[in-house]
Amino acid sequence: MNILLLLIPISLVLMGVAVAAFVWAVKRGQFDDLDTPALDILEDDDRPAPPVDRRER
Repeated sequence: MNILLLLIPISLVLMGVAVAAFVWAVKRGQFDDLDTPALDILEDDDRPAPPVDRRER
């Protein structure tokens, strides 16, 4: 039962850190554009790959 005196404050601190990280991410705009990254993979990009310089090895 004494372990609860340790575990409850630790869990509250971890929850506070998680909430603070979420609020920080929202304020920095991490969740502003949720559609574009999902659509980027569908774009047809036919640019050729850059040439590989085999002398660097």
